[in-house]
Amino acid sequence: MRADARRNRARVLEAASQAFATEGIGVSLDEVARRAGVGPGTVHRHFPTKEALYEAVVVDHLEHLIVQAREALKADHAGSALFPFLRQLVHEAGTKQDLTEALDGAGVTLTDATRQTAAELQRIFAELLTHAQEAGVVRTDVDGQDAQAIVLAAVTAERRRADRTRPGRLADLVLDSLRPSEPAR
Repeated sequence: MRADARRNRARVLEAASQAFATEGIGVSLDEVARRAGVGPGTVHRHFPTKEALYEAVVVDHLEHLIVQAREALKADHAGSALFPFLRQLVHEAGTKQDLTEALDGAGVTLTDATRQTAAELQRIFAELLTHAQEAGVVRTDVDGQDAQAIVLAAVTAERRRADRTRPGRLADLVLDSLRPSEPAR
């Protein structure tokens, strides 16, 4: 791909990411082209359908999360790296409607390549979860599906929160459900 074509593709992805994040999949390709400062033909050349563009944005987000998850696994205390990773995931999903829809599977049909990217994230996430369980910071009866549901609950809680003076508070309370209970005294 030529340098100018790569730049245009990146501009389209960035504009689409912002548009989908705030407006969901309902935004038109022409609007994405306008926001990217390119012609509609440029968008259609790189992404023949809105679904293809949407999927490219989701893959970009997933690949970003994979990088973050791998960095968390490399941490000196990988067991304690899960919660900062989850907080970052909640924050990003809370500001990016498309990522939330993709994580939730809300009406999104993904290709095999995208499902493989998502599976890679789930594999790394499972490793992080196992490290956290072995370190005793996450309940041993929690599995990946439980954790995914809890992350989505945390995102939903943050989105619906009327009081913005304590950002992340509800997400932290929801994520705390992953922690082992302290013995009753």
